[in-house]
Amino acid sequence: MSDKTLRITLVKSPIGYSKRQKATLRALGLRRMQQTVVHKDTPVIRGMVAKVVHLVRVEEEA
Repeated sequence: MSDKTLRITLVKSPIGYSKRQKATLRALGLRRMQQTVVHKDTPVIRGMVAKVVHLVRVEEEA
């Protein structure tokens, strides 16, 4: 699991959602719509994505 990565794209605006969810998006590095970031596939990142799964699209890469 150490060499796998996740491509995370912000597909829905966080306007109207809690400050906590907005903070999670910022911590992931997502600031604008359609912005994509790449992170290592770790339990920490998976947990963050789970909290904002309704706002992002996640693609797994080998």
